[in-house]
Amino acid sequence: MRSLHDNVRSEEALKRKCERMATGDIAVFLYSHELEDERYPDDCPLKTERVLRTREIVSSLGLLSDSRVEEVNFAPAGRSDLEAFHLPAYLDALEAAAAGHHRLEYLEMGIGSKDCPVFPDMYSYGQLACGGTLTAADLITSGDAHIVFNPSGGFHHAGPAMASGFCYLNDIVLGCLRFTEVGMKVLVLDLDAHHGEGVQEAFYDRNDVIYISLHESGRTLFPGTGFEREIGADSGRGYTVNMPLPVDTYDDAYLECFQQVVMPLIAAYAPDVIVMELGMDALSGDPLAHLALTNNAYATIVDNVVEFGTPLLATGGGGYHPDNTARSWAFLWGVMSGGVAIDHPPLALGGVFLESTEWHGGLQDRTQVPTVKQRRSVEPAVANTIERIRRDIFPCHSISS
Repeated sequence: MRSLHDNVRSEEALKRKCERMATGDIAVFLYSHELEDERYPDDCPLKTERVLRTREIVSSLGLLSDSRVEEVNFAPAGRSDLEAFHLPAYLDALEAAAAGHHRLEYLEMGIGSKDCPVFPDMYSYGQLACGGTLTAADLITSGDAHIVFNPSGGFHHAGPAMASGFCYLNDIVLGCLRFTEVGMKVLVLDLDAHHGEGVQEAFYDRNDVIYISLHESGRTLFPGTGFEREIGADSGRGYTVNMPLPVDTYDDAYLECFQQVVMPLIAAYAPDVIVMELGMDALSGDPLAHLALTNNAYATIVDNVVEFGTPLLATGGGGYHPDNTARSWAFLWGVMSGGVAIDHPPLALGGVFLESTEWHGGLQDRTQVPTVKQRRSVEPAVANTIERIRRDIFPCHSISS
């Protein structure tokens, strides 16, 4: 497998990026102070303060002060916005449960389950997250921004009438629909450790949205979906691409999937916009998943995606170690907005104790070398997944395998 460091940008690629930035392409960081008052229950692994911490880090590093960067506020999504995907009866149930009027039948919609508890902010936080992603979509379709990051978004599990995996409303689906409404082709790249079954199901039989997901295998992780055989149906056949990964997948193996599968698909599909779900639960040490990435893998992928020059809408997602998640989101914002360069190899030990734009090591993880045992368990599984996708998916897009 190729090394992580084989993905360092050439001088020519750096020049192209500088030329694009000089044309006035705007990168927008989305933040609403209303998020600071919204909380999941204390015993829930999802900590909403990740977003505030991310904003604090990028602000302290000066990553919101560049002339080509803007910080934009946003409002909650309205009822009509949400009904573009979610059923009215489900939205009624969410509102009622949040107001303290929970009914037993709501459990059939996932409301009040172990991973989707009932609490006062359950509906309003979802509205905010959706409002952020819809604002991002509008900024891109209007041409007012080229790259937009909504760290409060990324709730990819929710269905039209189903809460799942801490997700009550699906902002990613709503954002994609906003793009397709104006005739744009969308490529969704989901990097969360958990498979986004809500997004997959929404576009499973469509070819104006291609959904690509790198995630821990459903054999070892919730929600138990996202296998290679799930490739779409009818006109959408070949437009759902799943790369289930084994436990302990490390940077080089993950990047091999990206280089061998994702890069050719982006080039062949030629989307009008790319939507990236940047869940940080694939990082080593996350308490709810079992992958072993550093944020260098995420940064390399973001770097390569930005290099296509396609408008980019990035969201947050999973990530249940709040400090690691916030630090990594700040790092990725720096990469996508052009404010941070990637060190290859990184010399730092990690942490944000030196917040300086002259020393980025506080954001970038230290390189981790996989063990021989890791390589022996991961490499064959990854190679098999790549081979199967190239065999089953590539012909649908006239890509030579």
